[in-house]
Amino acid sequence: MKSKYYLATELLLLFVLMPISLVLTYPIAIKASLVFIGFIYISIILLRVEKISFKVKSSIDWKAFWKRILLLFLGVILITTAYVFVMDSNKLFCVVINKPLMWIAILGVYTLLSVWPQEIIYRTFFFARYESLFQNKKLFIFINAILFSLAHLFFRNTLVLVLTFIGGLLFAYTYYKTKSTFLASIEHALYGNWLFTVGMGEMLAFPGMESC
Repeated sequence: MKSKYYLATELLLLFVLMPISLVLTYPIAIKASLVFIGFIYISIILLRVEKISFKVKSSIDWKAFWKRILLLFLGVILITTAYVFVMDSNKLFCVVINKPLMWIAILGVYTLLSVWPQEIIYRTFFFARYESLFQNKKLFIFINAILFSLAHLFFRNTLVLVLTFIGGLLFAYTYYKTKSTFLASIEHALYGNWLFTVGMGEMLAFPGMESC
């Protein structure tokens, strides 16, 4: 089942053709069914074939992780705050100020129902399943980031594709170095939640932005 031809075909179907298909016009029920079937397939492969464990490793170098992440996060804060201020200052921290309870609720839902599944699929599954197909690990991380960006194609927003590509590089690097879904999820949630917080949530269909 793990022949290179099988794996390459699987990668093409799950990570290229399916995301592209979601942009096409056909019933939403069919799209939802395809995504659900894909997620179930991935879950079965992870648990029964790859036998992945999601336990937090005791060997994690938390000091090095937070040092790197917080430095990057500081850069993200400065760049995105300046961007929102220049593009539309009315949206800067709009939801946090005007709808704090909604903001807290959405961040929780986003972290649990979006970040965690994405990291399981695009890091845990992807690395366990396809890393053997690539001799060049830098190319493998680059491909992972491209496909992660492609998964956001349905937003039909160039900035979203650029940001998710950059994020994909960072999350893939973190997972490659640590092999920890938990650490990659922390990083993903930190950056993603900040985008919602600072006022860039509208492009990611974040509720409440349209009334700011």
